[in-house]
Amino acid sequence: MPRITLEVSEELSQQLAQVGDALRQATSCLRLPELLALSLQQPAVPAQVYRYILDFLASNPTPEQIAEFKPTPEMQERLRTLLARSNAGELTPTELKELDEYERIEHLVGMIKAGNLSYLTS
Repeated sequence: MPRITLEVSEELSQQLAQVGDALRQATSCLRLPELLALSLQQPAVPAQVYRYILDFLASNPTPEQIAEFKPTPEMQERLRTLLARSNAGELTPTELKELDEYERIEHLVGMIKAGNLSYLTS
């Protein structure tokens, strides 16, 4: 198994030691590799984006509210930035995943809105 050497601040070293002590007592081994692996599996967009959408849907919105639903100004600005970087050919692989996820979310919201059109036109 490959070994990795990290240089960390004294404060982080102490925090890792405390976590390591607690984990060793609970499981008899330090699970830093697992923590590192989990940290690399972050969602493509910030969790607050999903929370915003789920909170809206959980609020039992009316068809009119669904039709008017839109991203927050921060989400709109981030999407503008990603689109500009994409058009300039400057997206990183992480940003490409983020843009793809925003497009997936937009598609799902569009499907939800389309399902409400019959309510709005009657």
